[in-house]
Amino acid sequence: MTKEDCKKLVIDIIADIAPDEDLSAIKPDVRLRDQLQLDSMDFLDIVMELRKRHNIEVPEADYMHLASLESCAEYLTPKFQAKA
Repeated sequence: MTKEDCKKLVIDIIADIAPDEDLSAIKPDVRLRDQLQLDSMDFLDIVMELRKRHNIEVPEADYMHLASLESCAEYLTPKFQAKA
């Protein structure tokens, strides 16, 4: 899985969690919470969906790696590659 695949996957999860958000203009290197109306519960939902849909565990200590779309891709790409 590529970084772009990971970004798409995260956007798909956010689209399900926050269907009213406009995801077309997300800047990859700006914190998601600064761009979208995501609260801490929405963020936890993203983590839970990663586990449920893709069997990817994100320990609480690593949550900061999911701050932006780019950091999500940086963090998740090796996890998906290790699973493959």
